[in-house]
Amino acid sequence: MGKHIQSIDRRILARIRAQGKARVFTPADFLDLGTRAAVDQALSRNTRAGILRKVGRGLYDLPRNHPLFGRLSTTTDAVAKAVAKRDKATLHTSGAHAANILGLSDQVPMKLVYLTDGRKRQIQVGKSPIIFKHTTARTVKTKNPASALVIQALRWLGRKHVDDDTIARLRRNLKPADRATLVQDAPQAPGWIADIFHRLAKD
Repeated sequence: MGKHIQSIDRRILARIRAQGKARVFTPADFLDLGTRAAVDQALSRNTRAGILRKVGRGLYDLPRNHPLFGRLSTTTDAVAKAVAKRDKATLHTSGAHAANILGLSDQVPMKLVYLTDGRKRQIQVGKSPIIFKHTTARTVKTKNPASALVIQALRWLGRKHVDDDTIARLRRNLKPADRATLVQDAPQAPGWIADIFHRLAKD
């Protein structure tokens, strides 16, 4: 293997390892290190060698090993974030997934839906389909990502199913800093959710 090939392989792996094992990467993350063809070849070489793992088309991660369970699968959130970064799109978790993350529902959706101002698409990661649903820029342009998560979770629950217990769970599960900034995103939320934002921020 030539010195140039060894160099780009080494630099790509160094960057991946520095970011940790929870990240998913695309070739675009390494274009400052070489040409697209050179980056693609380096990723392919390291995948064939078992150093990297291909989790989807143009998506790679550093496999995580558990002493009892062996190789662990990458998270769908990590894949979704990598796709959004590559496409320069804004991304928000929606529906039952958002409610589950916030502790408002025990339901684990079979299909994960993300709202994006990028293009509509569906990708398969193992047995899990990830759906990117196009929406207006206003829907995903919040100052605080936690605000968007709360908006989507409450929309999924529906106004009639949001009670004092729901508010109490949000108060417990949201970080104080996130609760304090909810009011900044109140204009982006439906009126009834904006009222909840003000309640949560008054803690």
